[in-house]
Amino acid sequence: RLSSVIDIRMKEGNTKKFTGNFSIGLIASKLSFEGPIIKDKTSFIISARRTYADILAQPFIAMENVQNDGTSTGGYYFYDLNTKINHKFSDKSRLYLSTYIGNDRAYVRDKYSEEYSTSTDYVNYESKNRTGLGWGNIISALRWNYLISNRLFSNTTITYSKYNFDIYNEYETKDLTTNNTSLDYFKYFSGIEDYSVKVDFDYYPSPKHSIKFGSSYTYHNFKPGVTRFRFEEEKFAIDTTFGNVKIFANEFVSYIEDNIEISPRIKINAGLRFSLFNVENKTYSILQPRFSLRYKASQKLSLKAGYSKMAQFVHLLTTSSISLPTDLWLPVTEKFEPPISHQIAIGGSMQLPKDLMLTLEGFYKTMNNLIEYKEGAGFGGTGAGWESKVEKGKGWAYGGEILIEKTTGKTTGWIGYTLSWANRQFENLNFGEVFPAKYDRRHDISVVITHQFNKKIDIGTTWVYGTGNAYTLGIMKYPALPLPYSDDMHNTPHITGYESRNNYRAPAYHRFDLGINFHKEKKRGTRTWSISIYNIYNRKNPFYLFWDSIYFETDGNYYSVPALKQISLFPIIPSVSYSYKF
Repeated sequence: RLSSVIDIRMKEGNTKKFTGNFSIGLIASKLSFEGPIIKDKTSFIISARRTYADILAQPFIAMENVQNDGTSTGGYYFYDLNTKINHKFSDKSRLYLSTYIGNDRAYVRDKYSEEYSTSTDYVNYESKNRTGLGWGNIISALRWNYLISNRLFSNTTITYSKYNFDIYNEYETKDLTTNNTSLDYFKYFSGIEDYSVKVDFDYYPSPKHSIKFGSSYTYHNFKPGVTRFRFEEEKFAIDTTFGNVKIFANEFVSYIEDNIEISPRIKINAGLRFSLFNVENKTYSILQPRFSLRYKASQKLSLKAGYSKMAQFVHLLTTSSISLPTDLWLPVTEKFEPPISHQIAIGGSMQLPKDLMLTLEGFYKTMNNLIEYKEGAGFGGTGAGWESKVEKGKGWAYGGEILIEKTTGKTTGWIGYTLSWANRQFENLNFGEVFPAKYDRRHDISVVITHQFNKKIDIGTTWVYGTGNAYTLGIMKYPALPLPYSDDMHNTPHITGYESRNNYRAPAYHRFDLGINFHKEKKRGTRTWSISIYNIYNRKNPFYLFWDSIYFETDGNYYSVPALKQISLFPIIPSVSYSYKF
């Protein structure tokens, strides 16, 4: 909530007739159907999607492992399902039931073998490494809409939501000479489960004046993190789970918002939100005011400015080291208060010739009560006693945005550019000096153009660019213990030295996509063939980075040097799909 709130509403099913559409392609398939259950009374809508690019793109994704004789593969897929039923009791009363289920999975698999002989030993083994992460949501809502009068109506909603996140790594080694195997398994998972009830009112004193107000209560069930370790080697095995704790919290919210048009040139929006959050015998109460003003200087120029104070009762905890992307959500506690931000923004929009619209905006935001991992700490074991692994500090973000868009005519699209900074400062991290946040993104560019040649053919292109994430990269490594006579320096504990926090930038993310659609009106609907190319110039964008070693031989001796490598999931992917709308 310190960044943004997205309001997504699912459309209602058609109460008059049955309609639908479906699409079958090389990367994904989807379908959507809607229609009346009882004409003019009850209707439904259902839609579903599933990608399978990870299966079809395997020949393109497979990468040669330069360390040994082996291969590395990676993939990503998601699926989701949306359903909604609405019933009209009368002109004043309606009931809605909706559900969303979605899940995303990403994975990397390595397999390699090595065989060599020395003067004293013969080595022949095979190794498999599987790494992955996933996240998903379940959301359900039952909403009753009631028209109290011509100027006042209400929405009473009961909701349930469940969020899950997990990450795992499994490393298996088999000695092909003895058939002995060893297994190292690690899994971490966390989640949030919410039950909520709320009542919202909309009041319209006049056509140019509207007031919103309401209250809500939410029961939170946090599972900050559960860690499972499993180790097997010949006759020895360990399988243990720890951190399996739950934290319960109660949240109450009440708000009011006034949206009024003072004159044809001036429009004001002002609101106040009051929040109570109770967790582990600690109760927080926070007032969150917001105010925005729009001034229409002329028919072609509009100016706006706004201020808002925002708070959230969960902490975002991200790893700063190079690894799989892990964003964990943890509840506030007595020691770590709710993050609070103050933001001001000012901007304007101007109508340009040739149906172009120019928008400029600048913003500045401060944030308090943020958390970051301590030096050397990671997400393993974050469930129990996670407070001892993090530090508290502050942050600020600022920047400017420019958008040029065209929404009418045969050629439409936009060009957007954001220049921004996101910094952090913690007393006990990075020697108290300022450092960039993990998601500090200096440059963010998007160019989207669509052109309709006629009713049968249209084409679309997209190019996006974003500065790479910031990571903490070590600059040296030395033995943790003075073992000058050790013959096995590889297994000797080491300490990594760091120059500063988030001192390294991952490669930038950018790609270019192209698609063309061929439409044809049929007797009972519209048929569309779509041809597209994802990532035309085959940019190897990083999914995550990792340290590895490159081995080489000189004069009969084997040596290794560290090498920073990256896993990339999506190369150039051509696709063809067929869709039909009726």
